[in-house]
Amino acid sequence: MEAALRRFLDDSSFACTGGIVTDLDGTAVHELEGRIVIPQPVEFGLKRLWDLGRPIVLNSLRFPLSVIRTFGQEWYNITNAPIPTISLNGSLIGFVTQSSQGELEYDEIEAFPLTPTEIDEIMDGIHGLIDGGVRDLVFFYYPRNWRAGEIIWTPVAEKIPHLMEKYSSAASVISIDPAALRARLLAEDICMIFLLIEVEEDKLMAYQHSKRSNFLTHKGGDKLHRTARIAAALDFDPAHSVGAGDTQMDTFLQGMGLALHVGPMELEFKGRLQTLKIRDSLELGALLFRLAQLLDGTLP
Repeated sequence: MEAALRRFLDDSSFACTGGIVTDLDGTAVHELEGRIVIPQPVEFGLKRLWDLGRPIVLNSLRFPLSVIRTFGQEWYNITNAPIPTISLNGSLIGFVTQSSQGELEYDEIEAFPLTPTEIDEIMDGIHGLIDGGVRDLVFFYYPRNWRAGEIIWTPVAEKIPHLMEKYSSAASVISIDPAALRARLLAEDICMIFLLIEVEEDKLMAYQHSKRSNFLTHKGGDKLHRTARIAAALDFDPAHSVGAGDTQMDTFLQGMGLALHVGPMELEFKGRLQTLKIRDSLELGALLFRLAQLLDGTLP
């Protein structure tokens, strides 16, 4: 690992044009006693790199309000500056900022909402599932208006109390007619829809070819494409940067100079210069700290 870090620094211009792009859950943060936290090694490593002038970008499935409410203040304390954030699988780009009153807010740079045609296609699929007898659906949607948070729809009104308890991050859980849901979705910008189908595979496939869970965003963009957009805005080069992720949704890793695969999953994305597999967020923090030491010459 040490040799790979040194080669990356030798072969890249990370010191002057590189940045750090990281996924959150399973990568840079973890759950401890029911609370999502930033491990101290990650905090220390990122702080050292930030102090050396390297920009830090969060690239996550989470919606902005979730980032703010769970660990936003801890993250903000690392840099005491607006946090560049790619959220909802690349469909929303902006900054987590702090108001003069000390409250964290979200400042949008660019959004890529679903088109009316895309929403109609999704709702046609929902109608097909319901008409086929599949009612074990949990339908999450995320408006462009970040203050609206996460909204859940279920076709079974009796499940509302259960879903409210299970998904405490949701702003509301509703059960309205599918036609009314379609109208509501078409009336505002929706950045992402997450469809969870809680049925057996054979029953599902009898009605419609669909995955048990789908993250649905505007076609033509993902974490990789949006990383290029925010890198241009912040003036750093992904090909000379460090990226960390833990799932197949972290497509941005293939555009990074050094790709860090965190956790047990085998990922196909290779870095342009180096690729390393590391155990967990604690090891990620140690690696980032060592990278900072090599960068500023603290240790030989």
